[in-house]
Amino acid sequence: MTEEPSIPGSDRSGQILRALVAQYIRDGQPVGSRTLARASGLRLSPATIRNVMADLEELGFVAAPHTSAGRIPTAKGYRFFVDTLVKLHPPADDELARLQDQLSGEGSVGAKGVAEAASAALSALTQMAGLVTLPRQTQLTLRQLEFLPLSNNRVLAILVINDQEVQNRVVHMERSYGESELRRAANYLNEKFVGQDIREVRRRVVEELRAMRESMNQLMVDAIAVAERALEQGEERSEFVLSGETRLMGFEELSDLEKLRQLFDAFGAQREILSLLDRSIVADGVQIFIGEESGYSILDDCSLVTAPYRAHDEIVGVLGVIGPTRMAYERVIPIVDITARLLGSALNSGQ
Repeated sequence: MTEEPSIPGSDRSGQILRALVAQYIRDGQPVGSRTLARASGLRLSPATIRNVMADLEELGFVAAPHTSAGRIPTAKGYRFFVDTLVKLHPPADDELARLQDQLSGEGSVGAKGVAEAASAALSALTQMAGLVTLPRQTQLTLRQLEFLPLSNNRVLAILVINDQEVQNRVVHMERSYGESELRRAANYLNEKFVGQDIREVRRRVVEELRAMRESMNQLMVDAIAVAERALEQGEERSEFVLSGETRLMGFEELSDLEKLRQLFDAFGAQREILSLLDRSIVADGVQIFIGEESGYSILDDCSLVTAPYRAHDEIVGVLGVIGPTRMAYERVIPIVDITARLLGSALNSGQ
């Protein structure tokens, strides 16, 4: 019975995998045993290294792109490298100072301005694409709610939020409502919910009051039916600002024109990217999606390194860097992490 190859760790197979990934990230060429014999720092013969590389290939950590003797990391190899083997290199002092200046500069006025500055800074530091979701408002207080009847079972919902913002939403109902019904429903909801955060209002309407439907009178049923439709539209996703996407054209593995077109289409539509960012906003710390881990085929040759950022102790958005799977993770990960912290500080300071 043959012995199963060991999973790379602190032993020589781990050192060889680390050296292989680092070498491939540097020059983008399949790495051979002779190169690894020099790069790994191990006193091993090329033949011994070839045997270890064969084990790594059997485990799915590396692959041979063609008939040459060289190997390249797979998504699984990159994942093991990032989780276990990578040695992080924080940005240099001058880079950190420049990043702080960009996020606190006079041009970065308002939350959107700071987000745009952070996106541009991420792109400049990594030479890849930087993206930042616009910060969500930390407090969305409901001040007033009104309903007006429209034709074809539609209702116009008018929401006043945070004293100044007015949102108009047309909702489609299962039956028509008269003006007096809607006025009574709005009075009931205003009395019960004005002054509360709109997300809490949505939660209570959907969870608590719906569970009590059996014991409600007609006024409460009408109010909840209209409010539920009006408030469910309020779960709007953020948009993100993107900088440096054309830098991706400089990477050989992303230079295929059709791949680039599809990738830029995804940037424009934002849906797939926002789905990944949604997964990051509920996570703690830096998240990394490597190749097919994203679940979107258009990103199979890309990695996305993200981190949530906070304002006033609340997560309000996500930022990140998107580039080829062959990216310098040891450098990109600390840059993303530090930028998230500095963006939060800039927002807290009232920029």
